[in-house]
Amino acid sequence: MCITDRNFLNAGILVPFARDGRNRHSLVRTKKNTVWKVLAQLKPGEELVELEVSWYARQKDDTLPMRYQARVIRYQRRGIRPQVLLTSLLDAKTYPADEIVALYHERWEMELGYDEVKTDMLQRQEAIRSQRPEGVAQEMWGVGLAYNLVRLEMERIAEEEGVPPNRISFVMALRLIRDEWIWLAGASPGAIPAHLRRLREEVKHFVLPPRRSERNYPRAVKLKMSPYPRKRPRPASPTPS
Repeated sequence: MCITDRNFLNAGILVPFARDGRNRHSLVRTKKNTVWKVLAQLKPGEELVELEVSWYARQKDDTLPMRYQARVIRYQRRGIRPQVLLTSLLDAKTYPADEIVALYHERWEMELGYDEVKTDMLQRQEAIRSQRPEGVAQEMWGVGLAYNLVRLEMERIAEEEGVPPNRISFVMALRLIRDEWIWLAGASPGAIPAHLRRLREEVKHFVLPPRRSERNYPRAVKLKMSPYPRKRPRPASPTPS
């Protein structure tokens, strides 16, 4: 599932993504000027629609069809304007709308993942050291492999505890796994399973509280910081009689 914001509502991206792979789907928020033709009313707030592929997109990729189908989901959360989602998951029974809406609001987890890699794993030393393309690829694969190994262990721990994986502290899991890796470098293979079990028991102590589902405070524009004092309204001086 590829979850994107409305600026990526582009048939040149979404259609090949779903067409050229197996069981690949997209979920994107629509723009105000997005136009489609309603083919069927699936459920209240859900429609099967057909969108036209622009002439410009077909000029860049002549394999694109003239039109493609998608499913529209309309919803509104408390304190938020009505939203409209567009997804290639056409089966409303297999993929309920409430689950898709909840999934869309998890899209910022990717940004947290970038921060975990840069801040926690690389200690803000994210500059590529290699001077050759093959070395750059090796570094990138190494970072991705290490990150996903930590995430895989966190997923297994979360499954044992019966909680979502994002409730396992990445920072503490990384520290404990890093310490174990150093020790396991000289350990016998037969001792590794016991240490992995002990590692999982230690990480279970760092289960985070559930995420807040709703904001407690309304959105507001922050005051821009300035080195100069702000002008404040002064009381009007009395006019002479």
